[in-house]
Amino acid sequence: MLSRYERKKINYRRFGELLFIAILTAVVSISLYGMYIRIQTNDGSTNPYDVQQVDTTKTLATTQEKPKDITDILEDVSDSVVGISKMKNLGSAIFTQNSEEELGLGSGVIVSANGYILTNWHVSGDKSSSCYVNLSNGKQYTGKVVWADDDLDLSIVKINMTNLKYIKLADSDTIKVGQTVYAIGNPIGFEFQRTVTRGIISGKDRTIKLQEDDKVSYMEDLIQTDATINPGNSGGPLIDESGNMIGINTVKITSAEGIGFAVPVNVVKTIIASFVAQGSFTEAYLGLFGYDKEVIPYLNPDLQLDSGVYVAEVSPDGPLKVSGVKEGDIITKIDDTVINKSIDLREYIYTKNPNDVVNLNVYRNNRNINVNVKLSMR
Repeated sequence: MLSRYERKKINYRRFGELLFIAILTAVVSISLYGMYIRIQTNDGSTNPYDVQQVDTTKTLATTQEKPKDITDILEDVSDSVVGISKMKNLGSAIFTQNSEEELGLGSGVIVSANGYILTNWHVSGDKSSSCYVNLSNGKQYTGKVVWADDDLDLSIVKINMTNLKYIKLADSDTIKVGQTVYAIGNPIGFEFQRTVTRGIISGKDRTIKLQEDDKVSYMEDLIQTDATINPGNSGGPLIDESGNMIGINTVKITSAEGIGFAVPVNVVKTIIASFVAQGSFTEAYLGLFGYDKEVIPYLNPDLQLDSGVYVAEVSPDGPLKVSGVKEGDIITKIDDTVINKSIDLREYIYTKNPNDVVNLNVYRNNRNINVNVKLSMR
């Protein structure tokens, strides 16, 4: 007969054996179930306990807008480029030796939906004159020159149209040398309208000397590019890779290949905005003809100028004449705005109205003087 202790020991042993068998059975069952699921999955069946995952990468890829290719951008921008001529019926201009001068052929670019077009002064003519504008759809309209500046070689033409496709304006102060640009225009004549050439920005703030008959003048603060600018391209846009206009093509150096110039668009933004919003622009007048520091060696080799605008001529009927500013002075500031280039001074004056008073900081004989000038109307 077993003792009480021995019976208890046998019971514990049986309990342990039963527990081991239960655990082993559970492990085997789980393993067999897992094998079954894998077999079912390999057969193409779906595990009902699996959480279905959505491939979000494909969904996002299809909803994001595809970036525009440069060819699409150029096609869009080309619709805003127009042909401009002084003659209504051109015939074939390709056989004309100098179609730009003889027929007044050139280019322009639409800058607003309500019919304002930016071009060159030498293409459109003076303010209040008329010209003919050929749109990308082949239709021709009579345009009126509403603003012109022969010093900048820029003008604005108005046609009576609405809902036009127009170009966007870039910030020409942020351009960089080496940046890719495209010139669009009508080289030679309308037979090759909206021709696109590609290049880079070769230089900024360039000054070129122009001589016509006995008259010498300078164009300053220009963008230099090696994008081909042929006769007829004048007035067309120079654009960046986003299709925004940084300048207006204006002149090519005929004695060298790959050297063309454009006027930075920032100088005329205020004027365009005024015409688009109000239908007019009242230009304030300072009465000054000045040069940047790059021109000074031509005029006065002994003068060192780090910044500011050199006063080359004061208009006898302008407000600057009565203020005491004279030739040889250097304007360094206007209303506490530092002036480094002639275009800076011009841009600032364009933001003012006739009868506004501006304060000029003038450097003369190694000292600074302050002069107040009441602007007049041009």
